[in-house]
Amino acid sequence: MLSIQALTHTYGNGVKAINNVNLTIPKGMFGLLGPNGAGKSSLMRTLATLQQPTSGEITFDGVDILNSPDDLRRQLGYLPQDFGVYPRGSAYDLLNHLAVLKGLTDKKTRHQAVERLLVQTNLFEVRKKNVATFSGGMRQRFGIAQALLGKPQLIIVDEPTAGLDPQERNRFHNLLADIGEDIVVILSTHIVEDVADLCTNMAVLAKGEISAHGKPKDLINALNGQIWTKTIHKSQLNDHQQIYKVISDHLCSGQVEIRVHSANKPDDSFGVATPNLEDVYFIAIGKESTND
Repeated sequence: MLSIQALTHTYGNGVKAINNVNLTIPKGMFGLLGPNGAGKSSLMRTLATLQQPTSGEITFDGVDILNSPDDLRRQLGYLPQDFGVYPRGSAYDLLNHLAVLKGLTDKKTRHQAVERLLVQTNLFEVRKKNVATFSGGMRQRFGIAQALLGKPQLIIVDEPTAGLDPQERNRFHNLLADIGEDIVVILSTHIVEDVADLCTNMAVLAKGEISAHGKPKDLINALNGQIWTKTIHKSQLNDHQQIYKVISDHLCSGQVEIRVHSANKPDDSFGVATPNLEDVYFIAIGKESTND
């Protein structure tokens, strides 16, 4: 279990990227949702021991990782948002090299581990090709392969499906689902569908602060009877935004469908809607906007 208590990080220019974050993350897939610039990558880098926070505590299975970062690094798999590779290295050679750096010094054991991960990530057939020539989805699967070296107990993946086509996104989802049963996997993303499809627990981070936290189903169910919808002409959108708490809007057959958050029916022109995780997300980041 990963425990985060009163975690704050302020950069030298005065920007507070993380502000008093408190989270308990059990085994399984945990989704960290937030818009770009919310502080997700700063939090992931801090959890990966790549930067020291200004204040706060982080423990993993009872070990203080800020005071003993090497204890976590031996159990950590990390796929950052920007994953670079050597330009002329094949998938097998790069993974073999990274395995040495992870401490797999026995040649036979390392060879078996590398081949097993290439099979698991569906890259075995292209193991002799340069990773620099891989598609975005293939490169992300290679990134997961290197993150899985050494049988980590904590895996952090930062915006892993951004830019992937639907087929590669599905492959990546299946891969994460396979590995996320018995260890802690943190999925940091701004894509609501990724969390809805994969995660049993989640939090929303906005402007460095946690604005929602819990199981996706519980957060959605808490909005039953509070989400209302109406189709309007796009010229009416601004007026409705002034009157109602419009949490989202999208074009539908040339008109605009709005979704409003209200404990009571706004008026007879609205119909009740079934809440979803996108509603949870927009309400959560809206809280942060109104607190400014």
